[in-house]
Amino acid sequence: MSNLSARLYNLSEGVRIALEAIVGNKVRAGLTILGVAVGVLVVVAMAAAVHGINTSVARDFESTGPSTFFVTRYPITFEACDGTDETCKWLRNPPITWDEVARLERLENAAAVGVRMDWSGAFKYRDKALAAAPIEGYSANWTQFSVPDMQPGGRAFTEQEVRSAARVVVLNTTAAERLFGDSDPLLKTITINGNPFLVIGVYKDNASFLSGGDRPKGVMPVTTLQRALNVRRSDLGIVVKPRTGIARDVMVDDVTAALRGARGLRPSQESTFAIITQDKLMETYDKIFGMFFLVMIALSAVGLIVGGVGVVAIMMISVTERTREIGVRKALGATRMTILWQFLIEAVTLTGIGAAVGLVGGWLLALLLRTTTPIEASVPVWAVAAALVASAFTGILFGMLPAARAARLDPVEALRHE
Repeated sequence: MSNLSARLYNLSEGVRIALEAIVGNKVRAGLTILGVAVGVLVVVAMAAAVHGINTSVARDFESTGPSTFFVTRYPITFEACDGTDETCKWLRNPPITWDEVARLERLENAAAVGVRMDWSGAFKYRDKALAAAPIEGYSANWTQFSVPDMQPGGRAFTEQEVRSAARVVVLNTTAAERLFGDSDPLLKTITINGNPFLVIGVYKDNASFLSGGDRPKGVMPVTTLQRALNVRRSDLGIVVKPRTGIARDVMVDDVTAALRGARGLRPSQESTFAIITQDKLMETYDKIFGMFFLVMIALSAVGLIVGGVGVVAIMMISVTERTREIGVRKALGATRMTILWQFLIEAVTLTGIGAAVGLVGGWLLALLLRTTTPIEASVPVWAVAAALVASAFTGILFGMLPAARAARLDPVEALRHE
């Protein structure tokens, strides 16, 4: 028998014996498989969710344009803040004003400068109501940043409606369906926080993780949001889109200089506003999901350790039960390496079955997430590879002790074993 044939025979023999051990020790083997399966399931499901979220976030950033950025009163920060000026200097930042918006609109390199505010309100039409639906207030150039998919017959609000703070609203399809059912919502009046609003359009919202999923939402002129719903001016934010051919960093420098000049800040003083680029958003996003990865690794490690302990237990019992068999094989010329290899194959077979169960469970969970949430969960190839490698490593690591014990058995003493 050639060396390759011998290895293949030993491999198949190890798998066969492992399967017999599973049948003969269903409870112990089941616990081992379950532990490994849980660890692999967590890896696969979390990886699928994160992969789907990454895809959604990338699409959201792409829809607004890679060079578009935001100007806000407060920065995105993870620093500790106890409410004092020492730890929260940014709390003293003055709110963004309309004069500053107009100043930015006059910048030569700006293709579009828009305003955005976020709020929520109670929507009602006859007997149908939405208790607390998100509301987005925009300037008239809203469509240059969000590019809504307007439904036939509807429209976005005009510059004149923004100036006059007209009580008009554009609903997304989810809000329209919940308030009006199958009837046409256009040119009908709803109330928002008790104030009448005319529905002038309906748009299909691209539900995503960042947008909060497929939730009912309304969009109205930012001036209407301020005057009709009494939203504070301190919540005003600016969206800036550079002209074609103008680098984003050049536009950021222009905006920074304009706002610092408008606020009379000296060179030694820190800016009293925040400029948030998509790079900054992605950096923040990575920090948040980095914590999810740590949790994922911790949970997976617990499951694999449980499975590994089960491997040690079941393999030790297997070594004890087959001591005489090991003695016979050694008497017939089997080497220590041959015995070690056989028991390691058994251990890896156990963990491999657990990995297969975990992969199937993780895929099913990813499918459930995809169909019931806005997360476009999909299992990446690297997650499958990582799960298989982790299960094999667990089998080898925890199977080494019983395998080494079997390999070290004295053949004479093993043959005397009853």
